[in-house]
Amino acid sequence: MKTRAAVLREVNQPWSVEEIELDPPKRGEVLVKMAASGLCHSDEHAYDGHIAGLVPGAPMIGGHEGSGVIQEVGEGVTDLEVGDHVIFGFIPACGRCPSCADGHSNLCDAAATFTEGTQILDGTHRHHTHDGLDLGLMCLLGTFAEHTVVNEASVIKIDKDWPLDKGCLLGCGVVTGWGSAVYSAQVEPGDYVAVVGAGGIGSNAIQGAKMAGARAVVAIDPIEFKREKAMAFGATHTFASIEDAQAALGEVTWDRGYDKVIMTMGTGDGKTLGEAFNLGGKRAKIVVTNLHGTAEGTMEIPGIMLTMFEKQIIGSLFGSANIRKDIPMLFEMYLAGQLNLDDLITKTYTLDQINEGYEAMRNGENIRGVIIFD
Repeated sequence: MKTRAAVLREVNQPWSVEEIELDPPKRGEVLVKMAASGLCHSDEHAYDGHIAGLVPGAPMIGGHEGSGVIQEVGEGVTDLEVGDHVIFGFIPACGRCPSCADGHSNLCDAAATFTEGTQILDGTHRHHTHDGLDLGLMCLLGTFAEHTVVNEASVIKIDKDWPLDKGCLLGCGVVTGWGSAVYSAQVEPGDYVAVVGAGGIGSNAIQGAKMAGARAVVAIDPIEFKREKAMAFGATHTFASIEDAQAALGEVTWDRGYDKVIMTMGTGDGKTLGEAFNLGGKRAKIVVTNLHGTAEGTMEIPGIMLTMFEKQIIGSLFGSANIRKDIPMLFEMYLAGQLNLDDLITKTYTLDQINEGYEAMRNGENIRGVIIFD
């Protein structure tokens, strides 16, 4: 079939919205008509080559935070059917590999094909350009398309009356941020928490920390708009820089330092991580959720403090969460009024406006932009 998609033809070139050829789903796959897709910073990393080697090279279809309705199912698919409303988890969960069996499906072995962007079961492509090129898929999904074919391991069925425009956010940003606080940092009642970066991921880390009972939740971001929004998500204090937050340690934490520091910047770097490390007090957990460039080889961390203060640096992928448990759970919390998804969506766009949406993200104008499909 023919459909339209936003294709990255070359690194650092605008997304090209064009007609593509899409093959039908094969064994274990489904064809989905997209309803909505979030404009996440991780796709910006693919655009600028910052995470080269972790995602397929150009040409590729971007997008990994999406929701839609199943139009066709391939052979062997038994848990999904035509008409089902679904959310994609940006990391597949096969349920069989050692990580899935050990309760860590966010590290599923099926994600090993991320670098090629091919279908999980046979390593081939379903998406093709009109000029004969195979198209890789961001996170095996390619949600910047009107239709896409994905493996059932990446698909979570939801109730048909749940809003798909909000649901797309649960495929990455919401669960990643919330889980970074609740699962990775293990925020406890009475903790002092600092969140460095108050965008799409950081806003949800703030929500998670608040819901876990943190005594104070500090949002650190240079953009005033994001600091203001952070207060709506549960921040108790905001600062424009790590330096400003460091100067206020006595005011906020009685000079003890933060129990949990969660890194959710658009792009991580070793120098900033070292500065944030110093915000942590004794036995602090420093959670690194934001991506660092694959070319970065060092982090500026004072090693003596790892020992003397028993600090910990913890990596967090998808917030250490489980797509099959946490996506439905957090959606139900939203429907119960306990989780704020509405204020995460700053502006909606059409597929043709994708470059406008990413320009707004670069300028710090959006918490999250969302593409709405017809």
